[in-house]
Amino acid sequence: MAKKVAVIGAGVSGLISLKCCVDEGLKPTCFEKTEDIGGLWRFKENIEDGQASIYQSVITNTSKEMSCFSDFPMPEDFPNFLHNSKLLEYFRIFVKKFDLLKYIQFQTTVLSVKKCPDFSSTGQWVVVTESNGKEQSAVFDAVMVCSGHHILPHLPLESFPGIQKFKGQYFHSRQYKHPEGFERKRILVIGIGNSASDIAVELSKKAAQVFISTRHGSWVMGHISEDGYPWDMVFHTRFSSMLRNVLPRRVVKWVMEQQMNRWFNHENYGLMPQNKYLMKEPILSDDLPSRILYGAIKVKSRVKELTETSALFEDGTVEEDIDVIVFATGYTFSFPFLEDHPLVKVENNMVSLYKYMFPPHLEKSTLACIGLIQPLGSIFPTVELQARWGTRVFKGLCTLPSERTMMADIIKRNKKRIDLFGESNSQILQTSYIDYLDELALEIGAKPDLLSLLLKEPKLAVKLYFGPCNSYQYRLVGPGQWNGARSAIFTQKQRILKPLKTRALKTSSNFPVSFLLKILGLLAVVVVFFFQLQWF
Repeated sequence: MAKKVAVIGAGVSGLISLKCCVDEGLKPTCFEKTEDIGGLWRFKENIEDGQASIYQSVITNTSKEMSCFSDFPMPEDFPNFLHNSKLLEYFRIFVKKFDLLKYIQFQTTVLSVKKCPDFSSTGQWVVVTESNGKEQSAVFDAVMVCSGHHILPHLPLESFPGIQKFKGQYFHSRQYKHPEGFERKRILVIGIGNSASDIAVELSKKAAQVFISTRHGSWVMGHISEDGYPWDMVFHTRFSSMLRNVLPRRVVKWVMEQQMNRWFNHENYGLMPQNKYLMKEPILSDDLPSRILYGAIKVKSRVKELTETSALFEDGTVEEDIDVIVFATGYTFSFPFLEDHPLVKVENNMVSLYKYMFPPHLEKSTLACIGLIQPLGSIFPTVELQARWGTRVFKGLCTLPSERTMMADIIKRNKKRIDLFGESNSQILQTSYIDYLDELALEIGAKPDLLSLLLKEPKLAVKLYFGPCNSYQYRLVGPGQWNGARSAIFTQKQRILKPLKTRALKTSSNFPVSFLLKILGLLAVVVVFFFQLQWF
């Protein structure tokens, strides 16, 4: 008899978990608190407690080819970076294609998840839900927690002396929806993540002046990289990942600094990271530097104190007549349905989950957290591989090590995380990208063997190693192998360029001028070398 799995949440993690359950022959039931799929990526004008919230203009920071599910490429006419409404459209196409809607119970809140009395032998859970005022309970063989970590805002008002006296408006960034209503205001945005940057840029087009306050600064990069390709198609390759792993850290960080400053000098713009050698996630913004250049945004240091109408900063400067303060200060973890017996522990600046998924102290590995992670890359392939591994653990096809081994791994991984990304609370879930994907893929036997592939199909091996490391690579071999994976890898450039080429042009020469100049340069070097030999 198929094992019953409770999936909590119908956002991106919940949807892919449903599909993975079905692929493995499990019997899933998804409980979704709202009336629709999409989770964080479904924009709603109204803010509701206990639900994720985004502003109307949100677009993805990872490109479509790096963000699609591994056996379901996005339509080729979709733009490379998607507005939230377009991404939600992709989710709807995905759900329809794999007939997942029938597994979802909408407007159903999970009240509690508790072990059955015989958990040590069965590994089963009692899940209590509420819908239309009626409570129900059911027993499940496994649970996948897919409710996300962008729900409970972190609003550290105690760190801002004088906030009680401030006469203007202040709120957390989750309450921001659009720039209307902020015309001619003087606005202070506190924080320097992607949300802070997006909101500051958008408001600066309406407001009289926007200030952005940061304690540590941040690297800023654009969505566009070499030859106009999406940044992550160039940055996330196995080759570049290998270099970052084998080269001395000092060299890697020096190279990163040079790359980040190639677009603009961060020190001149007041954005230079305090610890520039940490591998923190950069801000993705095409507009922030230009808005600073225009004077529409001014970068300030940490807020030391607030008065009725002004802000005093750490460097001694003061900005008067502040009308609005936006706290873009992140989120805290909240799993109210697990609170009776805390299974997901955040202690000592560390999340006690084996490979960010499994509580190590359970007698049976029948609960997994999907998406409680912040990779330096797209979240979508990450949660998919988590779900593929989790469902195979539930079936007994993959096994976890002892509790002692898992705890040792958690501690070791946390030390490495602090070394790479720092001790900030905002970095608790941070992890490297390709290394983590390969780690998960290795658990299920889906990591491609590049050496054997080099002997059998060198063209594909070269593509995998030097080209973008996207999700299709993890469907070439092993369980869940997809026949279309090879074709998807070789046709990704076509899907990148399709939405860009909307104007008919005469076919350009296949022999670019830049390549010709390189050839001429090489010939010049050879000629010079030859004449030097003749001279001597």
